[in-house]
Amino acid sequence: MGMIFEKKLTIPMEVKEMYPVSAKMSQIVDKRAIEIKNIFSGKDDRKILIIGPCSADNEDSVIDYISRLREVQEKVKDKIFIIPRIYTGKPRTTGAGYKGILHQPDPNGKPDVFKGIIATREIHMRALKETEFSCADEMLYPENYRYIDDLLAYVAVGARSVENQQHRLVASGIDVPVGMKNPTSGVLSVMFNAITAAQNKHSFIYRNWAVHSEGNPFAHAILRGYTTKQGHANPNYHYEDLVFLKDMYAQYNLENPACIVDTNHANSGKDPYQQPRIVEEVLHSCKVNSGINKLVKGFMIESYIEDGAQAIGDGIYGKSITDACLGWKKSERLIYDIADTL
Repeated sequence: MGMIFEKKLTIPMEVKEMYPVSAKMSQIVDKRAIEIKNIFSGKDDRKILIIGPCSADNEDSVIDYISRLREVQEKVKDKIFIIPRIYTGKPRTTGAGYKGILHQPDPNGKPDVFKGIIATREIHMRALKETEFSCADEMLYPENYRYIDDLLAYVAVGARSVENQQHRLVASGIDVPVGMKNPTSGVLSVMFNAITAAQNKHSFIYRNWAVHSEGNPFAHAILRGYTTKQGHANPNYHYEDLVFLKDMYAQYNLENPACIVDTNHANSGKDPYQQPRIVEEVLHSCKVNSGINKLVKGFMIESYIEDGAQAIGDGIYGKSITDACLGWKKSERLIYDIADTL
């Protein structure tokens, strides 16, 4: 019974020394970070597109997908800034199902978290090296952020983590924009409390260190819809929702008011084929209301090579084993449609 302490893992810097980034890779990360911050601060009016698989379940197919994004990015770079999703941890409410690339099995099929940490760093490094994309990841486990903090362009805090104190504190010390999702209940004050905490300075314990954070001025809102007590999915991306969000921002003393609209999850009722329609509606709201246009910095889209989802073990290349995704052809068309609209 209780926890069994198997072994002490290496400290973050040892992992980074085992798998170091080159000077060129660091320059790419730094350059992209500046561009992203300029978008969130309003100095750059491009829209951000955080797009990719629900979870990074296979390194080769994920890199294949991101390589395709690179070709598209060059064609829309004047209007859209693409941040690929490489989500290496998958939150599980019940603990069942695929938990992400972090939970790599050993030869006996038992999870080997050290192997998973290495796999997490390797896939982000490979994306950066082969495609020159620094990517987004979800901060499911705050203590693991240090293993990949020199590789990321964007960090998301999920709907079930946004109320957690450690997530909020760690977010306050992150150097790139952190998106705080509204909780599954839909109560926006919870999300705003998280953003406020992340934008402020804190002193706390992190990985057995006493640390001080300076606050993250680019912490912001992600609208992902919510679930009623009866279990029904309700969206929060409509015009009235965005006006309400803008008005709520006016009540808080926050820097760089910003919102990313998550077009899947409860906003789509987990129907990935609704995502283009949702993007179209939000862009229309941006056109008719300059305040909304200034607030909405972009979209989060779940997309992969193949449409839909599959069961673990089906072995279909480039098809999600978690939430269903929009396939490549539809996703490519969507990106070009967004660019044409902007």
